[in-house]
Amino acid sequence: MSADVEDTHKRDFLVLAGNTFAAIGGASLLWPFVQQMNPDASALALASIEVDLTPVKPGQAITVMWRGKPVFIRNRNADEIKQAQAVDVKALVDTSARNDALPDATPALDEDRVKKGKENWLVLVGVCTHLGCIPKGQSIADSRGDFGGWFCPCHGSHYDTSGRIRKGPAPRNLEVPVYSFVSDTKIKIG
Repeated sequence: MSADVEDTHKRDFLVLAGNTFAAIGGASLLWPFVQQMNPDASALALASIEVDLTPVKPGQAITVMWRGKPVFIRNRNADEIKQAQAVDVKALVDTSARNDALPDATPALDEDRVKKGKENWLVLVGVCTHLGCIPKGQSIADSRGDFGGWFCPCHGSHYDTSGRIRKGPAPRNLEVPVYSFVSDTKIKIG
């Protein structure tokens, strides 16, 4: 009778060991398939970027790439800020701020498209909301349209100094991505 008890324990151990071995083997075969669904290092690197704003003087603008899209960063001068703040929201084509950091229903006031205390810095995704062209207005020599902001030469959309659509076929304001000031001269986008 003692031989039967020993065989039962051996059999239970062999079944448990075999099942464990099969589970580990199956997991090691599935792991590469699961891992390949994660974003690669280049995509993770683009998730957020830091930009040094030191070389950008008032009235100047720079373009950086983030997630494969151009991002316009403009250091607006006092006249550009005053012009953007004077616009009546009811006169706009798109009355939504289009600021990814704020709720959708936020009005397109200039103060809702910039950071409080840093109103001179305007950060926008530089893709026309009509058909995805890149608007002109980043360099001093570029045409800035009828409202002093950006002009899309593809189909004639005009944006103001706050990136809001004012004239032309574009249906929406330029998008404001999520960004924050890491220091007085550096921002983090994303």
